[in-house]
Amino acid sequence: MKILVLNNLSAGPGDGAIYDFIRIMSKPGDEVVVRSVEDARGYAAILADASRFDCVVISGGDGTVSQACYELRYSNVPVLVFPSGTANLIAQNILLPSEIPALAAMVRDGYAMDFDMGEFDFGYERRGFMMMAGCGFDERIMSTAGGMKERMGTMAYFRAAFEHVEPPVSDITIEVDGNVTKTRGVGIVAMNFSKVQFDVRFSSENLPSDGQLDVCVLATKNAWELIPAAIGAALDRTGKALMENESLLYYRGKHIQVDANPAMNVELDGEPVGFSTPFSISVLPHAAKLIVTQECIDEFSN
Repeated sequence: MKILVLNNLSAGPGDGAIYDFIRIMSKPGDEVVVRSVEDARGYAAILADASRFDCVVISGGDGTVSQACYELRYSNVPVLVFPSGTANLIAQNILLPSEIPALAAMVRDGYAMDFDMGEFDFGYERRGFMMMAGCGFDERIMSTAGGMKERMGTMAYFRAAFEHVEPPVSDITIEVDGNVTKTRGVGIVAMNFSKVQFDVRFSSENLPSDGQLDVCVLATKNAWELIPAAIGAALDRTGKALMENESLLYYRGKHIQVDANPAMNVELDGEPVGFSTPFSISVLPHAAKLIVTQECIDEFSN
């Protein structure tokens, strides 16, 4: 086999687990090419020849996986996610094993399944996401947590949330497949996969291959009003408690347009990108081909 490994050196604990993976995975006659990066963007040149390889292994967090998969969209190149970031939510959602030997075996024995992606259009540049993307309160959490993740792990997100309990409230205009809604709130979250940390679902359904995206507007005046929703999500991990909360407005569609005053900054799969509203989001149906387990196929094939 010819295998390309994209290794984000700045992701996660930096324990070198990807090198153990390569050692266990490799068989006589294999060609394994490792290309190292230090951030979660600018992968076009690194992945330009990906079609020469039998598969691409992406070692990094959700931002790394998302941007690499976006570069590889519709290429039909199978991608194995090697979770080496902080949250690794994409790996959790597709039910990947955590053991290195099991991940290594998947390169040859795993199944491939196509998943949707989301694409942001800022008017002058486009960016993709695999898991979730957001603006406003969500982006402020990700920006603040970035400097604490190495020291605190997933707890960095909770610490960051408490530092922004009164984010700016914006007048929001959201159009979903031609239907326009005007409201006020502190943020917006667009979802392809819905499961977040601690097995909590942000939506009652996890539908990453249905050709649509879920969108949630945080129609609150401050973060304190989200506490009942957070408690409900912790007690009822099906996502129903969140969807029944009056402070959260849910939509589903193929094309979403968003504007806000004042403008809200954007994050994609946990990575602040330096862009803000207005923007549009479109679903890219079955754009990413991921190597998965039979358990994942059983979960999502319907």
